[in-house]
Amino acid sequence: MKALILKEINQAVTFDHFDTPEAGENEVLVELKAAALNHRDVWITKGMYPNIVTPIIMGSDGAGLAGEEEVIINPSINWGETPAFPGKNYQILGLPAHGTFAELVKVERKQLFPKPAHLSWEEAAALPLAGLTAYRALFTKGQLRKGENVLISGVGGGVALFACQFALAAGANVFVTSGSSEKIDRAIAMGAKGGVNYKEENWDKSIKTISGGFDVIIDSAGGDGFAQLVKCCNPGARVCFYGGSRGAINNLSPQILFWKQISLLGTSMGTDQEFEDMLHFVTQHKIKPVVDSVYRLRDGQAALDRMASGKHFGKIVFSI
Repeated sequence: MKALILKEINQAVTFDHFDTPEAGENEVLVELKAAALNHRDVWITKGMYPNIVTPIIMGSDGAGLAGEEEVIINPSINWGETPAFPGKNYQILGLPAHGTFAELVKVERKQLFPKPAHLSWEEAAALPLAGLTAYRALFTKGQLRKGENVLISGVGGGVALFACQFALAAGANVFVTSGSSEKIDRAIAMGAKGGVNYKEENWDKSIKTISGGFDVIIDSAGGDGFAQLVKCCNPGARVCFYGGSRGAINNLSPQILFWKQISLLGTSMGTDQEFEDMLHFVTQHKIKPVVDSVYRLRDGQAALDRMASGKHFGKIVFSI
């Protein structure tokens, strides 16, 4: 088969022949029609995960045919018995197991779910990892309720945009932050009530003034700006963070947390049941993922460069 292959860390990926996988017991070969990128794939190319063995086919997101059945793949593998956190054998498709940047991928049968009928192949492939992460953050951890105020930081990436779409569908009042005024305007066009540029001075005071404060905050950055997010919280707020791209959290006073009964909640990916619930929610509300751009597999390095640039708005997808 043909695949997009990372042969060495810190080198460009190559489009080349690769051994066709053989399905074992309870496994299925999926003929992929589309796949999608995540920041995880860029980080793998840079060696930012332990024990990376090359050559490897990356890719956690994909949709295609299992026989004649149109399927979408749950990239969350072996979550374990406890819904609260993943077990010691937990993995994500695309590392260490070969992933979806190929014509075929081998997965366990239980990872396959019917593709939502209202989605194209490219839209379906855009959904799994980011959609699952956003769903768990908002509803399992954040316990979002209709009418609440939600702040989604760094809008433009896959998880943040799904969080925006899901929160709007749930009847929440959505506000956003970004370092790009254009991305804020696009989020407002999608239904967000407002937003601020976090590069501006006193941005936290500005967003609190226009919103009245937040009941749920979804963040992936951490860093120095996290303490400013907490200052925007209403009493009883839930702050859910699924990443830490800006590093350690500094200058966060515990007093504001206990006086206002604020919960800080770490979250990542989700269970098989949450994946199924997310697909039902997407189907019920006819939500369509925002697709930034579509590439061929042979142009994989250009797609990874687009992801690394941070200029994208929505998911970057491969048509296979």
